[in-house]
Amino acid sequence: MHSIKRFIPATFVVLWATGFIGARYAMPWAEPFTFLAARFVLAAILLAVLMLVLGSKRATRTEALHATGAGILMHGVYLGAVFWAIHRGMPAGFSALIVGLQPLITAVLAGKFLGEAILPRHWVGLGIGLIGIVIVLWPKLGALGGGVTAATLAASLVSVLGMSAGTIWQKRFASGGDLVAATMWQYVGGAALMILAALAFETHTVVINGELIFAMAWLVLVLSLGAIFLLMVMIRDGEMSKVASLFYLVPAVTAVIAWALFDEQLNALQIAGMAITTFGVGLATARSTKSQPTNLNRPVRVPPGNG
Repeated sequence: MHSIKRFIPATFVVLWATGFIGARYAMPWAEPFTFLAARFVLAAILLAVLMLVLGSKRATRTEALHATGAGILMHGVYLGAVFWAIHRGMPAGFSALIVGLQPLITAVLAGKFLGEAILPRHWVGLGIGLIGIVIVLWPKLGALGGGVTAATLAASLVSVLGMSAGTIWQKRFASGGDLVAATMWQYVGGAALMILAALAFETHTVVINGELIFAMAWLVLVLSLGAIFLLMVMIRDGEMSKVASLFYLVPAVTAVIAWALFDEQLNALQIAGMAITTFGVGLATARSTKSQPTNLNRPVRVPPGNG
């Protein structure tokens, strides 16, 4: 089992990176909140069926509430804000650069709310990873266009805060129960927020075609089920600052996939940026004999005054 778990981080990064490709196929044919609402509802239904097949233990009321709260943040706020910004013209590369702040924000929150010790080399690794992200995306930042507005910038920042807060919430309050049940309740929370947003702000216009069906199937089965399960395992078993640093690798992997599928530019500078990012993630995730992962079988003490 331990040898299999070694491949989880790399597998997660590759699967998560394909989400941006799926969004590229889907966004011309459906409004963002409507599309995400349908995606989350389908994922929740599939997970409910999987619970019956596997005989999974049902979540308690407290576990369900915490998982729902984490899902509102991790899926509803994060993806809803990202998809909305891209739908309104924000270049995907520039959005990814802002989302690249997430590991740094998560590390700060993990130190404050989870009591994780962030060593100097971890901070150095996180900083190097962010520099690598800038290098990878730099060639794409020259054609920002009119999609970079105060509203789309704010949405991208909200997405970062939502994902960081959601993963901390998941680690702090919702990591002890059954993974299938917890993930199902996450999508219930995400779906509820997206349904409300779609009813309030969208016309629910959807054009059914091959690209939209492919994107929906891929994002539900590969991302909403496969990648999220891997993320939940890593959150349960590892330190949040190290898990979050893996997100630095996503833009680089996305650039490689886009180069292979869409013949997008991939030059020597971007390849160098990928190498720098990988080095930074290595520093941030390297194990230390002096620090041990958070014990998930006991409650984490929150310092007085943190609520």
